[in-house]
Amino acid sequence: MLQVKQLKKAFDGFQAIADANLSVPIGEVVAVIGPNGAGKSTLFNLITGHLQADSGHIQFQSQEITNLAPYKICHKGMARSFQLINIFSSLTVFENVQTSVLAQQRLDRNFFTPSRRLLIDETLEVLDIFGLLELKDRSCTSLSYGDQKVLEIAIALGSKPELLLLDEPTAGMSSEETRKIVNLIKKLSREKGLTILITEHDMELVFDVAQKIMVLHQGTTIAQGLPEDIRNDKSVQNAYLGEAG
Repeated sequence: MLQVKQLKKAFDGFQAIADANLSVPIGEVVAVIGPNGAGKSTLFNLITGHLQADSGHIQFQSQEITNLAPYKICHKGMARSFQLINIFSSLTVFENVQTSVLAQQRLDRNFFTPSRRLLIDETLEVLDIFGLLELKDRSCTSLSYGDQKVLEIAIALGSKPELLLLDEPTAGMSSEETRKIVNLIKKLSREKGLTILITEHDMELVFDVAQKIMVLHQGTTIAQGLPEDIRNDKSVQNAYLGEAG
């Protein structure tokens, strides 16, 4: 689904991404882990076109997408959530998801039909998947932090992506809210067959949901493989877990 090869990105001489390599197989949940400052969010921003790479290649479904504009990457079938919640606070829960569904169908610029009448069933279907039906008429500002994070993922899914990127989806959540996100990731992978790439600090979550793990250290990929292989990798223990090896 996704291949990243020898990706590099520097900011004013600082090498944020030095040599990132990543493979995301179709239908799997893959996690990118690493200590603070490892370059995880920068990598996500490069993959989704929010930053321009200095060199290297990003291929999505065998197509070169390196340095394409974010909207072009989105239209190819990729969507993401952000560390900081990114929703339309002035709209209702329903309207937030409907906006995404309309954009995916290229109906967000339909001048002849009021948007509230368009793709209602499709929007309700997405809300149902995420357990947000009962909240559909609520203002986003009245939602809990956890529900706002769920809504952001629902907005991303509204564009019907084939690859969903989740940037620290449980940051700042309670244990109960975290468990809800874990169950949601598993549901999207198992029932929808969605390919998912996540960054996450919660190692328990990572080893619970990921089929593959890539470890980023100082902007360089130092390991990628099965969870147990990563857990036992000495270079990972030294760089990330802080264990002697």
